[in-house]
Amino acid sequence: MRRRVAISILGTTLDVGRGGRWRPTLALCQQPGLFIDRLELLHGHGSADLAARITQDIEAVSPATEVRRHLVSQQDPWDFSEVYTSLRDFARGYAFDTDHEDYLVNITTGTHVAQICWFLLTEARYIPGRLLQLSPPRGWGGEGIGSHSLIDLDLSRYDAIATRFAAEREEATSFLKSGIATRSPAFNAMIDQIEKVAIRSKAPLLLMGPTGAGKSQLAKKIYELKRARHQVIGAFVEVNCATLRGDQATSALFGHVKGAFTGAQTNRPGLMKTADKGVLFLDEIGELGLDEQAMCLRAIEEKRFLPVGSDSDTTSDFQLLAGTNRDLSVNVREGTFREDLFARLNLWTFALPALRDRKEDIEPNLDFELRRYGEREGENVTFNREARERYLAFAMAPEATWAANFRDLSASVTRMATLAPKGRIDEPTVRDEIERLSRQWKSGGDGSDAQDLLAEVLGAERLKDTDLFDQVQLAAVISVCQQSSSLSEAGRTLFSASRLKKSSDNDADRLRKYLARFGLSFEQAAALSRSKAN
Repeated sequence: MRRRVAISILGTTLDVGRGGRWRPTLALCQQPGLFIDRLELLHGHGSADLAARITQDIEAVSPATEVRRHLVSQQDPWDFSEVYTSLRDFARGYAFDTDHEDYLVNITTGTHVAQICWFLLTEARYIPGRLLQLSPPRGWGGEGIGSHSLIDLDLSRYDAIATRFAAEREEATSFLKSGIATRSPAFNAMIDQIEKVAIRSKAPLLLMGPTGAGKSQLAKKIYELKRARHQVIGAFVEVNCATLRGDQATSALFGHVKGAFTGAQTNRPGLMKTADKGVLFLDEIGELGLDEQAMCLRAIEEKRFLPVGSDSDTTSDFQLLAGTNRDLSVNVREGTFREDLFARLNLWTFALPALRDRKEDIEPNLDFELRRYGEREGENVTFNREARERYLAFAMAPEATWAANFRDLSASVTRMATLAPKGRIDEPTVRDEIERLSRQWKSGGDGSDAQDLLAEVLGAERLKDTDLFDQVQLAAVISVCQQSSSLSEAGRTLFSASRLKKSSDNDADRLRKYLARFGLSFEQAAALSRSKAN
């Protein structure tokens, strides 16, 4: 027969029992139908005499109950960290014998902090047992042993709590997906994991995936989820590392002091300091230089960094999210990305699939984009049935490459909604859009489809705010990048006249800075054509 063992903290007030009042630890060993074979009694330095007296009283009322006293050091019984640590250390050092003993954890005595800690330790299975709650007799001051109840955290009576937690988790994962009822099992499983990590961990998260797969949107949602759970109180700071080069990158990320360099008229806190107590999202982190990578690693590990021109460190406690469309392990082998930083980022890595790899999610995302258009433009636009069926048949066909992923889909919905007669997308509107997308994917976005290409690169909203002059120039630059094998070759082509008048060749750097204004690298610009040709 299994022995019953109770674990309890001595009640320094109640167990004194002045005036004949109820003494819970003594009553624990007098409950009908609940014989205690052994009592593990925890007490502090100042309660040794009371613990000895309680032991003698238990011997009188329940001689067969063995009492073992344990001295537990707690300077402040209301300090959660101290109490939890001391009780956890007791649990870790205790030799539980679950094959032969049944354990009950008494949550009646001790401070409210201690009772909460007992619950957490039992729920986490540091203590393999059930909770025990004692109740005093009626009248509170009269004689009697009161009553008891057992709380088994595994019993079905707590299914309602488990259901509530499950519902909150589903709500969180739906929030991360922007409320889109995605149908891809793999994507849903990944979001489930991200939700767990986002709530339980402060370690960096690395989001991988092609351009337009939704890394920035997911990063913002992760921040909003953590903020809703009161895990961060600071700002969400997003930066595209492809736009940062040299001293500009160091100053932008880590800040500078006044006079650090020519033009530094005032102190600049930097983006890492701005993200203090919040979340910093470094998109396209693979574009950072090696020096900035080294400084980032120290900022992640030590929460400290040195602003440009400063003699003393600045502190910032942020959580890092990073995004990339590259395979950083390849960059590590090539020597363009630090191995130690990659190891730090690679603890939690999630690869967002391309839209063409989750075509079952096109329909719910189509509805989502229509809702977004309505919220943005203040106009409700819908499909007629035939038009919707025709568009989805095309969108989910094998030849639909969705080269720019969700950017393609968003731009496509925006075009159809804008051109829809009287807010109703009909078959002619869909037919024209299918022809446009087919031509765009087939042509690879050359001059005949410049607007489609720019919509992909800039997004529909930014495109509307970009002058025609800049649109034509950017389209031409991208076209040259698509036809060049390297950044230097593209630079030589674009600056073939002006380069002859300069004392040094800096064509590649000039092109890199130009593309960075639009959040592009040479590799991204050149890949636009190749991805569409697939």
